[in-house]
Amino acid sequence: MDFFHALFAGVTCRRVAWPLVVGILYLPAQAVLAQKGELLTLPDAIARMLAQNPELAVFPLQRKKLAGDARMADLRPAFDFRFETERKHFGGDEPDEAPDPEDAAANELELVVALSSVIELGGKRQMRVDVVSAQLDVLIAEEQARALDLLGEVIRRYAQVLAAEELVVLAKERVSLVRDTLKMVSERVLAAASPASERMRAEATLAKAIMAEQSERNMLVYRKYALSALWGQPEQAFAVDTRALYRFAPGASFEELYAHAQENPAIARFASEERLQASQLRLVQAKSSPDLGWYAGILINRAVDETTALAGFNLPLFSANRNQGALIGAEAELEAVALRRKAALLQLYPQLYLAVTGRKQALGTVSMLQDSVIPNLRQALAEVERAYRRGRDSYTDLIAAREMLLNAERSRIEAARSVLLFGAEIEQLTARPLGPLGLESRQ
Repeated sequence: MDFFHALFAGVTCRRVAWPLVVGILYLPAQAVLAQKGELLTLPDAIARMLAQNPELAVFPLQRKKLAGDARMADLRPAFDFRFETERKHFGGDEPDEAPDPEDAAANELELVVALSSVIELGGKRQMRVDVVSAQLDVLIAEEQARALDLLGEVIRRYAQVLAAEELVVLAKERVSLVRDTLKMVSERVLAAASPASERMRAEATLAKAIMAEQSERNMLVYRKYALSALWGQPEQAFAVDTRALYRFAPGASFEELYAHAQENPAIARFASEERLQASQLRLVQAKSSPDLGWYAGILINRAVDETTALAGFNLPLFSANRNQGALIGAEAELEAVALRRKAALLQLYPQLYLAVTGRKQALGTVSMLQDSVIPNLRQALAEVERAYRRGRDSYTDLIAAREMLLNAERSRIEAARSVLLFGAEIEQLTARPLGPLGLESRQ
């Protein structure tokens, strides 16, 4: 389905316009929300999650904060205005307080007006801007990685809902089969062909089957609540098409999948972090260059009607030595990012291999069960039922045949769920769908 492919392409794009994506997907999500009780498809669930998940709503606020940080980082050093006044009064009898003999004034008033600032050296202003830009890249990578995690979680929870629906159907089938068994046993007891204890056992089995059906229904409600909680509106008033549980996309070779997995946002995030740490290292190196302070102004002496120009500069000493600790820390952080990326790649290989082999095995299990095992067990159960009615097979044989069929059907549901869960894991690791959504396997 083009929607699913476009969705994954948007998630994995390096600079995807998330407000636009969310805005577009919000429209179908609202339409689905207005039709409670209608069929909920996987694209509908994904659209709801992207439009309304609270975790994704935090990222626009963080981008807004970084926009403010970028404006602050681009500011030039501020100017300082200095105004001083000093008045000297000579009126005492002490010799030290006497005015200068050449100065006839008994009072002196001095005014100082000056302007000062700092000249940043070493390109610090551009380095600050680069750091904020790198922080934005990291935020975008984190947003994409988190969105991809949530996409995988939507697929997993949707698969759990599909399986829960099928298990409810299976529980109803169990109740129906147990009722049929109870009817056959009752007929044989009335005909004095079987002991009354068999009917009591059948009645107890029916009670247990009814309770098991209610338990499966409760689990279905829980699975639906867990799915709808991803878009912040826990509810269970929607339906799903359980045939989607047996629609499997074609697989790909492990080598091809691993090549894609190395480019997913979770790994690409390390490249953004590396650029951020490199920018911070350059900023720390730039701070080793001292900033040049300067001032300029005038000094006015009203007593002698004298104006003097003032100018000067100041340069901090030993700035590079004082910055060595920060420089060592920044270099260590840069090296740590490379090591974390290597560790993530080492963990990625077995994780993807397990998902690929697990999915392949689950596919084989589904195929074997639905193509040969279940049809044979259904036929065997029918033969045992006929033989039981004629008194050739025992009650134990009947129960064993019924349970073998029900267990096989449950195994098929669980294997199909495993196929989808492993598929979701692969799609999350590779950041792309396995194949066109809706491709059906053999039913």
